[in-house]
Amino acid sequence: MGFWYNLAHATRFLFWLSLIVLLAIQVFGGKGNTQQMRRDALMEQFQAERKSRVIALIHRQEARSILGVDVASHIDIEDSEAVLRAIRLTPTGQPIDLILHTPGGLVLAAEQIGKALVQHKGKVTVFIPHYAMSGGTLIALAADEIVMDPNAVLGPVDPQIAGVPASSILKVLELKKPDRIDDQTIMMADIAAKARVQVATFATEILMKRMPKEKAAELGVALSEGRWTHDFPITVQLALQLGLPVTTNMPLIVSPPICRSSSSTSWTSTRSRTRSGLRWSTSRSRGRTARAGPRRRPRCRESPGRKRKRSRRASRLCGT
Repeated sequence: MGFWYNLAHATRFLFWLSLIVLLAIQVFGGKGNTQQMRRDALMEQFQAERKSRVIALIHRQEARSILGVDVASHIDIEDSEAVLRAIRLTPTGQPIDLILHTPGGLVLAAEQIGKALVQHKGKVTVFIPHYAMSGGTLIALAADEIVMDPNAVLGPVDPQIAGVPASSILKVLELKKPDRIDDQTIMMADIAAKARVQVATFATEILMKRMPKEKAAELGVALSEGRWTHDFPITVQLALQLGLPVTTNMPLIVSPPICRSSSSTSWTSTRSRTRSGLRWSTSRSRGRTARAGPRRRPRCRESPGRKRKRSRRASRLCGT
């Protein structure tokens, strides 16, 4: 009896020990550390070249997952804490370059970041190498210049209530009589109406930084009222038509090397594959900002005998 009892306990201990080791390898494995070192080198190089404060807000899906389950991430309060701390540490008048690659996230966190960028005295440039949807777009509206890859997209900023567009919830009140609508839907519609007004008001406030009040209010309503589906792509051409300060002079070091060199603890990012949306709930991620200091040389440097292949330098920096 004692032998089998001890064997069962030993087996249980080995199982949990193996599980912990497996999780540790996947989360803190050497591949992630290598990717982080690559990103650190690229970010410091970009910061030295631009003479600015470089901040990255990147949420993407990495090759790794925990026990086969993709780890989701989006803009949350921890992201806003890290970005606001970086902005506070930036000298007055020094330019800020914010790299955005995100499906969106918590509306409160996005508004905090956007407001801090508007209040910064130096020039604010947002780089969008692939996409900045929903809350990412709300942050981008605070920039003096939005640099997009020719195929990158922004998105509407209409709020989502429990995963449902606020405008769609309000549509129920138009199509049904009040006595045929359940109490839960009526309460959700009340929240949706308030959320839509709040987002439109905030978008108008940050747009007034560089356009007349009437134009800012019109654009704020257009982006938040739900005239498009929430994943509708606002291309470079449409963004220019809407009056946004968009250019397409994307540095090669930003697109794609920096966004591809991502890990679970890199800058203000974690791995993600999420439905974009301004969410009224929270999740967890980690954040860091670019370190100020002497510029480090990239790990992969162009050899003198291969000067004919300078156009491939960006891909070699990432080790691809």
